[in-house]
Amino acid sequence: MTELLYWLDLFGIVVFAFSGALMAGRYKLDPFGVVVLSAVTAIGGGTIRDVILQTPVFWVENPIYLYVILATAVLTIIFIRCPKRIPKRFLLVSDAFGLALFAVLGTEKALSLGAAIPVAIVMGMMTGVAGGMIRDVLCNVIPMILRQEIYATAAILGGALFTGFSYLGLPEHIAIIGAILGALALRLAAIYWRVTLPAFQIIDQEDDAKKP
Repeated sequence: MTELLYWLDLFGIVVFAFSGALMAGRYKLDPFGVVVLSAVTAIGGGTIRDVILQTPVFWVENPIYLYVILATAVLTIIFIRCPKRIPKRFLLVSDAFGLALFAVLGTEKALSLGAAIPVAIVMGMMTGVAGGMIRDVLCNVIPMILRQEIYATAAILGGALFTGFSYLGLPEHIAIIGAILGALALRLAAIYWRVTLPAFQIIDQEDDAKKP
């Protein structure tokens, strides 16, 4: 089971690093910028999670994550010659895979460290969304977590499903895969059918009075 978690974690690193590299390419950053954006996207959320939980930061303990990020960034630069020609939806889909993976794996790690269930779900959400949020801020884009898009909600669903499946006594590998698929399905549905949460809007009386 530990081996499955490890390979899923590496796959999530690759997916998020790839999405960061694509974003860097869309904004014409130099190779160093591509590596930086790949790194903050891939390990930003997990770093914040580990610091809050006061546990050794995962990529400091195992530098292979950094090598994977570097390799992903370099291969993206070599093979993706024109990032702007890649549909924006492709970036959203790759980001959705990373979000679902890290939300569930982050929840699992927090629970294994003895965190309470609500705290573990929040840690999972943070693992999934914080890296992309840092990426978007560096690119001067409003982070998806702050828009109407269903983003953090999908991460919360993944963490909640994992804790629910675990409570029901399902084998851990089934709980993890099922929770990842649930979070991914919600996020992909939001992308393809443009499902959004209602916006919170305050209309000033002065502005309302000016309308004819």
